[in-house]
Amino acid sequence: METITENVKRLLSEVPEGVEIVAAAKTRTADEILEAIEAGVSKIGENYVQEAVSVHELVGEKAQWHFIGHLQSNKVVQVVPIFDMIETVDSAKLARKIDKYAELNNKIMSILIEVNSGREPQKNGVMPEDIEHLIREIAPLPHVKVMGLMTMGPFTGDPEDARPYFVETRRIFNHIKDLNIPKVEMKYLSMGMSNSYKVAIEEGANIIRVGTKLFGERICKFE
Repeated sequence: METITENVKRLLSEVPEGVEIVAAAKTRTADEILEAIEAGVSKIGENYVQEAVSVHELVGEKAQWHFIGHLQSNKVVQVVPIFDMIETVDSAKLARKIDKYAELNNKIMSILIEVNSGREPQKNGVMPEDIEHLIREIAPLPHVKVMGLMTMGPFTGDPEDARPYFVETRRIFNHIKDLNIPKVEMKYLSMGMSNSYKVAIEEGANIIRVGTKLFGERICKFE
């Protein structure tokens, strides 16, 4: 069985220059996260607020922290102080709350807009046709900075099943970028996980969120 260090170094050697790896650390211990950081990972992704707060106390600022799970508005007060980016913003209401607490923490919070590229009713995210309107509504907020888009894609075994959703998200990304909306910097396109990151990179992702491929299979502890 290969170590986290070996897994990280292999993935770092595989991904093209300019593609950033967010180590999806859901249910991982602080020691596992620290091993990934020491092996070369510079960004840690967390899905659960409770877990993120506890491991952040132990790991601290050794990496940048991305929130990659569904964010409930009542958890924003805990997320804003410790995270560098929130990848899952899907409403103006949530963005306004982030803006409020970012001001209280004297920071500008980088965010990505989550696209429901598969138009799946059971998933979070913004429908593709509503992205531009939402970004224009969020852009004036003084303590929030729209930095790009994120999508999950379908949870299937075949990575190719995700390709059309990545293509659609990249199309929206390029459209928004061409609009040159003031205060919006379309820099990041976050797509792809352990089973689909290669397809995502082919379709333009420059952030991939990889957990199992780095840490091994997980045992879920948090709901």
